[in-house]
Amino acid sequence: MVPFEARLKLARARKGITQRQSAEAVGITAHTYQQYEAGNRRPNFEILVALADCFDTTTDYLLGRADLPG
Repeated sequence: MVPFEARLKLARARKGITQRQSAEAVGITAHTYQQYEAGNRRPNFEILVALADCFDTTTDYLLGRADLPG
């Protein structure tokens, strides 16, 4: 199974935006977002949904429960 942080990076790369832009889109700091991609922190449910919306994917994809982004 592909870990959350790897799925997050892939989703962001597909969208073509920076970590800072991703953070701003969901209302968190760039540092917090960087911690998600580094695997040092996990988002709460509300941020997880916002990330999925930002990247036009599903929470199941980000969590590794689905193989297709959406």
